[in-house]
Amino acid sequence: MQIYWTKINKIVEETPEVKTYLLDCPEDFTWEEGAHTHFAFEGFNAGEKPNRSLIRHMSISTLPHENSIGITTRIKEECSEFKSILRNLDVGHEVAIFKTHSNIPLKRENKNVYLLSSGVGLATFRPLLLDYFDRADNVSHIHSLNIDSSKDYLFTTLFEPAPDKKFTSQFVDNRHDYYEEVKNLSADKDGLFYVVGSDEFLTENINVLLEQGIKPEQIKLDKHQKQLDKFLTIEV
Repeated sequence: MQIYWTKINKIVEETPEVKTYLLDCPEDFTWEEGAHTHFAFEGFNAGEKPNRSLIRHMSISTLPHENSIGITTRIKEECSEFKSILRNLDVGHEVAIFKTHSNIPLKRENKNVYLLSSGVGLATFRPLLLDYFDRADNVSHIHSLNIDSSKDYLFTTLFEPAPDKKFTSQFVDNRHDYYEEVKNLSADKDGLFYVVGSDEFLTENINVLLEQGIKPEQIKLDKHQKQLDKFLTIEV
């Protein structure tokens, strides 16, 4: 396993609780849209076993042409040890990234794509949308639906509806409106539904989609195959 040690080059405050940490790109480090990585702090591998409290599985919210590895995350006032350490890091601090992989690249199958996310989960979809805007080949249309009860919506400039680019977007702040819209979107029985959020959020969305007649293979999750099988065999 190759561990890349790199430095924070910029910290962007997206909302009062959400920050993007932009990291220098190591020379031979590459990734694609929808990628996640393991993000760790100094000392995580100092002992015989990795210190898991110093490691988190994070989505990369940028594309390689942006020349920075973006990690976008919510840090609340009361937070975990990991987030507490992260909050105190500054530009120039060194961090580690390793085990980078994409489970949800943008599928180009001449279908409509629906991006369903909760809160900061939208960061996972930012690279997919950028990739689509750069090259719309074999994607019929993209619609983004995000729920965030804080109402401090992320990336609103990028996720602005653009009918000329066949992109529509919606932000909601409550579960009722969100799931009603998911039901409306699932009228497209041929669409591809990408879902990003907590495990509970994934389970709720999968149940709604399956109840509406969407097939498991149409649902895309940021999970390894073994985890994927477990989620997509939920009994409706």
